[in-house]
Order: sequence, then C-alpha cells, then structure tokens
Amino acid sequence: MTVAHLVSPSTQTRRSRLAAAANPVLAGPSTSAVAVGETSGGEVACVTLANAHLRLDVAPSLGGGLTRFDYRNDGALTPIFRRCRHVAVDTDPEQLACYPLLPYSNRIGGGHFSASGRRVEVPRNRDGETLPIHGDGWLANWEVADVVERESVRLTLDRRDGKPYAYRATQTYALDGPTLVITLDIENTGRDALPFGLGIHPYFVRDASTELSAAAGGLWLSGGDWLPTRHVQAPPAWQFGVAYPLPDSIVNHAFTEWSGTASVVWPKRRLSLTVSADTDYYVLYTPPGEDFFCFEPVDHPINAVNLPGGGVAHGMTLLGRGECLTRSFRFTVERTGLRAMAGAKAGRRQQ
Repeated sequence: MTVAHLVSPSTQTRRSRLAAAANPVLAGPSTSAVAVGETSGGEVACVTLANAHLRLDVAPSLGGGLTRFDYRNDGALTPIFRRCRHVAVDTDPEQLACYPLLPYSNRIGGGHFSASGRRVEVPRNRDGETLPIHGDGWLANWEVADVVERESVRLTLDRRDGKPYAYRATQTYALDGPTLVITLDIENTGRDALPFGLGIHPYFVRDASTELSAAAGGLWLSGGDWLPTRHVQAPPAWQFGVAYPLPDSIVNHAFTEWSGTASVVWPKRRLSLTVSADTDYYVLYTPPGEDFFCFEPVDHPINAVNLPGGGVAHGMTLLGRGECLTRSFRFTVERTGLRAMAGAKAGRRQQ
C-alpha cells in the first residue's frame, strides 16, 4: 500500500475512510496493519501502524509526532508513551506522546551562537518561551512519503528556506516485533556549515512505582532559566546505575557519558521497556505530581552551541552543504515476571 501526500480535507476524508475500512488495525498473531484515518474530531489525519505487539499512531501535521504508542498486553492496549488526549489542528505539540528534536535539542541561550567567527541568530519559535527551543521540526507539517511493507512509515520535511538552519529531514517509524524503531535523517541544504543535532522527546507513562535505569557519568547543573551552568559528576541519587525509583523532586537536566542503553520498569503493570540510541546524552524531566516523565535521548546537551568549545565539542555535528546526519532510537517492550508466574502456576498444579 502506498500513502499519497496529504491533500484537501474532503479528499483526504474519503481516502481515510476507505483506507481504514480496507486495513483494520486489529492485527492478528503474526500480521501487521497500517491505516490512514481520522481522529474522532475529524480534523487531523493520522497514520496507524500495528502488529501483534504494538500499536502506533503518527500525526504528520503535528510535527510528525506520535499521539499514542501502546503495547498489546493479553489483548488489551496498554500505553507506553502518554496518550495525547486531544488530537486536533489546535493540539499543543507538548501534549503529544513523542515528537522529534531537530536541527537542535532544547534551548539556545540568548537566541544566538557563534559559528566560524560569525554570529548566528536563532529566532524564538514558541509563545511563552523566552528562548528558541527544540528547533522547528516539532512545530512543522510533515508529508507522508510512503509506507514500506505495511510495517513502517516515512515522513519528510523540506526546510530549504529556513533561517538560520536550511535543511531537509526524514522521520521513519518502523515496527519490528515488540520494538519500535525511530530514525531521524537531516541534510544541510544551506550555504554555510552549521552545528546540527538530533533527538526525540517521548513522554513516558509514570505511576508511583515507575523505575529508571540509565547510567550516566555526569550532568549539567542549570540555573533558573534551565540553561546549564556547571558540569558535575552525577550524584548518587541520580546515577541510575540500576533500576531506581524516579525522584519526587523536579529534575530537568542533561546527563552526559551515557552508555546509550536505558530501561524503564513498571512493576505494577509487569512491563519493562529497553531504550537504546546511538547518542551519548539524555535529558531527564520529572515534573512532580504528573502522570508522565520525559527521557529524551539526544546527541548534545542543552545550549551546546554556547558551551565552552561550542556545539561540536559537545556532541553536535558540523554539517556543510549537502552533508547528512542520522540517528536511530529503539524502544523494546517486554512483560516481566512471567517465569515467576509460570513457576508459581506449575507449583500449584503439582500440589
């Protein structure tokens, strides 16, 4: 099945209904399905991928982000990422389940940086934020390029006229059994070489017993504006060398010297998630009292372009015209405690 570029709302509505009817998302034990359909509000077209393990909804017009990422647990769909409760044209991207970070992650101090001896101005891109944040990919309308083998979808974004960052980008979402693979590709189409960075911003479901394991050697302390001020070794409570309960207090820091592998455990739900990425950093955000937390695999810390040595010294990649950068992120869901449960049942049968 080939998914065409998004067209007029009326044409898209007719196509969506036909596609959704022809390709139901309730996949069987060894099948996968993809459908392009409307949300309940009828305002945003989404791409749905599903197999025997996972269900994924992608909203191209909402930054190419996810509105849900669920695990099929004994027939029921259990959210792994926080579900977007309101999917419509006016949806705030920060209410999504996940969105891309490109061509840089997080904030840029002062709205400018230096590159090759020249001052580069970066415009503020979001109401309520005093600094530019997360680039512009998460705020853009992406196009659906194709669906490959009914298990992945590829989105494209053309920012050749962007300033100061001119680029073309691709997002690919693919299901591989119980694993979601997200791949970001970006090409510098501008005249000047600039430091580029990539990452993703998922919102994970959180309950009182949620645990995180994500060993890191250090972190950047931040000031009241959340910009980094000093690099220190990770304190014991934030080392996360083994699965450890999330802190009750707020954390909003960039962690360094990450191995590229982390795990999230939900003991009450008997589920775990393994996260892997080809990056050396992550940003952890734990707002108190919320039912979510953010673990953001990124290839550079906050405000990397203005840290000593510049962005390239802190994980970003200097891309000249026509040069490209690729990052990949994997999320594998597993049920936990199954062997213990099976052993307990066998013991009862023998009694």
